[in-house]
Formats: sequence, structure tokens, C-alpha cells
Amino acid sequence: MIKDDLDTLVQHLLDRGVYFEDAQREFERLFIARALAKTKGNVCKAAKITGLHRNTLSRKITAYRIKRAG
Repeated sequence: MIKDDLDTLVQHLLDRGVYFEDAQREFERLFIARALAKTKGNVCKAAKITGLHRNTLSRKITAYRIKRAG
């Protein structure tokens, strides 16, 4: 199911002329924001469910200016 969803999304992005770098950045930002929302802003828990190191996640939160829920 996820493969089909991703295939549809990728096709949609390509049809709209979205560049890989822009798509990747937006996916990463949204993925991290959703993980933080799910963990109520707990960076350690968000790091665990995303598979990212806590320091890497913190750096990305700062870079993307993501608000921590909580």
C-alpha cells in the first residue's frame, strides 16, 4: 500500500515540476513535524520513532524551524 501511495505522490510531484531537492526537504520537514506532534514534542521519543539520532533530529528541527508541540 505505501509503495502505491508513494508512486502516486512521486508521479504527481514530477507532473507539477517539483525538483527532487524540494520534495525531499518538504518530506523531511513534515515527517519530523508529525513525529514531534505524535510524541507531544519529546525529541528523544521522536528520534526513536524516526530512526534518527537525537542530535541529528535537534539540528533538523532548528534548520527547518519546526515548532515543538508540548
